Amino acid sequence: MSERRYGWVMVALGALMTCIAVGAMFSLAVFLRPITETTGWSHTQVSSAMTLNFLAMGAAGFGWGALSDRIGPRPVVLAGAVLLGLGLFLASRAQSALGFQVSFGLLVGIAVGSFFSPMIAAVMGWITEHRGLAVSLVSVGVGVAPMTMSPFAAWLITQMDWRSAQLVLAVLVWATLVPAALFARRPPAAQATGQPGVSEAPPLNLRNAFVSAPFIVLALTFFACCAAHAGPIFHTVTYAMTCGLAPLAAVTVYSVEGLAGLGGRLALGVAADRLGVKRVLIAGLLIQAIAAFAFIFASRLGEFYLVAATFGFAYGGVMPLYAVLAREYFGQRILGAVFGAAAMVSSLGMALGPALGGWIFDTFGRYTWMYIGSAAIGLGAVAIALAFPPFPKAARALAPAAT
Repeated sequence: MSERRYGWVMVALGALMTCIAVGAMFSLAVFLRPITETTGWSHTQVSSAMTLNFLAMGAAGFGWGALSDRIGPRPVVLAGAVLLGLGLFLASRAQSALGFQVSFGLLVGIAVGSFFSPMIAAVMGWITEHRGLAVSLVSVGVGVAPMTMSPFAAWLITQMDWRSAQLVLAVLVWATLVPAALFARRPPAAQATGQPGVSEAPPLNLRNAFVSAPFIVLALTFFACCAAHAGPIFHTVTYAMTCGLAPLAAVTVYSVEGLAGLGGRLALGVAADRLGVKRVLIAGLLIQAIAAFAFIFASRLGEFYLVAATFGFAYGGVMPLYAVLAREYFGQRILGAVFGAAAMVSSLGMALGPALGGWIFDTFGRYTWMYIGSAAIGLGAVAIALAFPPFPKAARALAPAAT
């Protein structure tokens, strides 16, 4: 198979891996109520496992990304696949809230961090044209997960207890991700190191990259963006139930959000290639903030669908664009480490949502203040993104549409 065609195979592998891995992690949103009802653990205790997920995923993502720059993506995603199944298995056996937080929070989070940054960096090395679309397609798995893994987890809950359901997910992870990891390849040397006609930013070492203005703005925008949508993503199913929706109907809201995110990834990825990644990112962040606030006014299923579709389109569409920005500013050679570091900062924002949302619900008995805070932070992300500096001259000359 030609190198050009195998680049799109890598895109498909990345989409599959992110779907299974992220879907398994976010299945906790479906398991939240069954776990609290059968164990007596509080919403805050169980939600804290997701907070640990994001913290561990971010920290590990930087390490996995730097490692993939050195040894390639295959051993990294293979190790992640084995560890992810192990974390789910141990979580299904946990007898205390702490044990659940360590297994589902730390181990699953570390494992999921091995897929996104390494596969995104590898795909950016394989694909020299339509990078916005390619990266968006890799992240399509994140959008497909709510339409596949979440309904599957909800169905499992109707057939068995939550412990058996998580054990089934562990087996599924091992059966799918371990074989898929064996097909991951490093990008061709010519593309990985730069070649004539390919946009490449001036070389930087990691130390200089991490203190540069582009990285600081990138990381802060990524952080605020994730802080804005983390709470609504995780707690929307439970919020819909508190509004009187049946559990299976509430899960469909999450699925609509994921479907819209799928469309957002494709639409904003193509738009970024044509209109410029910066302006598309800013527009998406603004829509996300408005939609987060609109959740306050949803109470019926149709209203939830409308708001969730808008919210999912926006946050799903902007997430892949950070990798494109990192590639344009810093080039391919250190992309895994740079994007992994930016994702690590963003994971701190993701970590705030589940725990704070659980605390808000436990304290006030409703989620109103969570959605108000999410909207405010989302507007902050828009303000930060306006500070992005121009792309390096080499990248701007070769890829004027991206500016």
